[in-house]
Amino acid sequence: MEKEILKQAYRAWSSAGELRSRRNRYKRYTYGDQWSDMVTDGRGRVVAEGELLAASGKHPMINNLIRQLVKTVVGRYRSIALEEGRYTDPISVRNSLGELDSRLLEEFLISGTAVQRIVREERFGSDGVWVDNVDMPLFFVNRFKDPRGWDINLVGQLHDLSFPEVVHRFGGGSGVRAEYLRRLFSEIDSGGSFAAETLGEPGGDVSFFTPSSAGFCRVAEVWTLDGHLQERAQDDSVGVEMGWRCRWFAPDGTLLDSYDSPYGHGCHPYVVKFYPLTDGEVHSFVEDVIEQQRSINRLIVLIDKIMATSAKGVLLFPADQMVEGMGWEEITQRWAQADGVIPITGRGEHLPQQVMTNPGASGAYQFLQLQMKLFDDIAGVGDALLGRTVQTARGVEMLDRQISNATIALADIYESFGSFVRSRDEKVSGSVG
Repeated sequence: MEKEILKQAYRAWSSAGELRSRRNRYKRYTYGDQWSDMVTDGRGRVVAEGELLAASGKHPMINNLIRQLVKTVVGRYRSIALEEGRYTDPISVRNSLGELDSRLLEEFLISGTAVQRIVREERFGSDGVWVDNVDMPLFFVNRFKDPRGWDINLVGQLHDLSFPEVVHRFGGGSGVRAEYLRRLFSEIDSGGSFAAETLGEPGGDVSFFTPSSAGFCRVAEVWTLDGHLQERAQDDSVGVEMGWRCRWFAPDGTLLDSYDSPYGHGCHPYVVKFYPLTDGEVHSFVEDVIEQQRSINRLIVLIDKIMATSAKGVLLFPADQMVEGMGWEEITQRWAQADGVIPITGRGEHLPQQVMTNPGASGAYQFLQLQMKLFDDIAGVGDALLGRTVQTARGVEMLDRQISNATIALADIYESFGSFVRSRDEKVSGSVG
């Protein structure tokens, strides 16, 4: 029964593999690594797009509009929070919730996911309610479709703990128990055979069982909505009472600890928001502008190539016009001088001439401008919000109106994240008592 719950947690984590993969790609694009997508070259080899571009004699160039876009949206959120005086209560100050929420909003824009864990425990010598952002690669949840998360029945995360932390959490102050834990984690083999033994099926992803850093112990925290038989004294009948229960597992399936929800809200400690969650699918804010960013990068590379290969100040000098005793190097030096004189022979039927060709990139420039406009239109962030091309002569009132209108396109994202924050605050309140 207990090991089956660990298997369910593993399957929930595995089913989110595509979501984690897309998140990693969007994160790369956000922070400037925009030429690492794998493509197939003319010989059928799979290489990074940037390598293929460099092999063709072009220089991979980036104009990272996504990063500026994300910074603008997060900056606007922090500005509003400051104006409204948020994050001034003791729990917010203790947990630096203003900073946590800003970083989580960045994650929300990149991946479409936001997860926090709210627990009451002793930290830094003080007992209280603590809020943590949860890393998505370590998080798992059953597939759910309700935007509110009301159909979640399994949720949890993977922890990498030092051995002293393992003893502190699960040792119970017993030396015998501490020695048992030491043997347990020292004997754990996180190879493929171990994963297959734990799951009862071959081919498991061993990263679920393997600590991300050497010297740490991988532990899984799994919360499930369980049913318990409850006898009703008034009519001598039996009903089922639903409640959340937590279990902590070692990678081999050993149950380290289990308990019912100790919180006043009676629920698990996680707050989860996936956006926009259409048919259970997540499609983030950054996802919408990836293709525009790629098009802009390609156009910049194209324009750079056109400019690099166009003739710039090339001198056409007829060989039969050269004066005896004057070489090409001297002609080049004299041509570069502002008052240089170059003698020529003949009657000047074919005089030297300098060639300046039109780069021919005007069409590419226009297309680049179009793509950048489409980028802003798709993102829904106008010039006023970006702080550019704003006519301040119209007055502060007009500027505020322009910013307000620009923010309308982001209202859905801000409100969705706001509902997450409100749910978090309710869970914080339910964890105090």
